[in-house]
Amino acid sequence: MSSPQEQGFRLLTEYTNGFMLSQVLFAACELGVFDLLSEALEPLGSAAVAVRLGTSSHGTQLLLDTCVSLKLLQVETSRGKALYQNTELSSTYLVRASPKYQGNMLLYLARTTYLCWGHLAQAVRDGKNRYQEAFGVPSDELFTAIYCSGALAKEYTALYPGCRVTVFDTPDVVRAAKEHFPFLEDDRIRFWEGDFFEDPLPEAELYILARVLHDWSDGRCARLLARIRRACKPGGAVLVIESLLDADGRGPLTTQLYSLNMLVQTEGRERTPAQYLALLGPAGFRDVQYRRTGGLYDAILGRT
Repeated sequence: MSSPQEQGFRLLTEYTNGFMLSQVLFAACELGVFDLLSEALEPLGSAAVAVRLGTSSHGTQLLLDTCVSLKLLQVETSRGKALYQNTELSSTYLVRASPKYQGNMLLYLARTTYLCWGHLAQAVRDGKNRYQEAFGVPSDELFTAIYCSGALAKEYTALYPGCRVTVFDTPDVVRAAKEHFPFLEDDRIRFWEGDFFEDPLPEAELYILARVLHDWSDGRCARLLARIRRACKPGGAVLVIESLLDADGRGPLTTQLYSLNMLVQTEGRERTPAQYLALLGPAGFRDVQYRRTGGLYDAILGRT
């Protein structure tokens, strides 16, 4: 049995090497490893993978074996030759053809988030995001939505066939959504272009802010919520989808990491239920309730 000192050092090593694990996943996605193995008619050896991807044989072998250790790939040996194929995990989330594909998010993390996190210490020193250092431009010139909120609208109209949904976002995001996800817009879903801090908001009975408020300072959140309250129909509500911190702000760990991510990339943070109540109450919302879902994101509901 290892000593407490040995256990502590092992934990420190896991923390130290954490970024390497992420980079293995990011590199395999960027190179197309999982798509290639998904499209192959049978498991492939590392040499075949290297040829089809145009990568080095040595590097490919190392990457594939590490993916096996991370349970992203599985391997079988036939006549002394290692053959690789996707696991259920990678087939579900890392193959582009899967409806649950997460590759675009991972590439965003690799190409944007990872670079900003390299400046975390300075962000803690001055409390400002690090886009300028990471990319040479201010965050307002680079930061754009990385997923289409129209997907949420599509799910909502499927659950409630009688409702109509308006997706409000910046002109660039709306154009990208219509170009890349034309199936999202139909007779029950419309897109509305604008700046939700300045432009008129569409009137509605329910406003859903999914991972929106954590981007912004308390002052900007208060301003947005007040505008929503004024636009909301009588008897309406606002539903906030965010990852909730514990009451003391010291957990869950994933939410704390998300909050640091908001520090290096935006002007916002993750919040406790009490902190959301302090924003929603003065904006005019009453009977504020929250529910922890057991997943990554939780729900806060405020009524007019």
